[in-house]
Amino acid sequence: MRTDIAKGLKLKENRFGFEPELTAKLSRVPNIRIYEVGISYYGRTYEEGKKIGWKDGVRAIYCILKYGLFSAK
Repeated sequence: MRTDIAKGLKLKENRFGFEPELTAKLSRVPNIRIYEVGISYYGRTYEEGKKIGWKDGVRAIYCILKYGLFSAK
């Protein structure tokens, strides 16, 4: 991401809602191209310290609705 675009975003979330907020706000920036790039990733298991749970999913849905569907900008 270019620095001028990143500095122009007013981000509010500190935790799990960061990704949905960033995606929703980037999708509104005019005249930019968003590319999907493949990566390989191996997530941690619960034994290794996985800390994501159902509450994080609820927060993500809330952020998608807040920043994606009901945002004034």
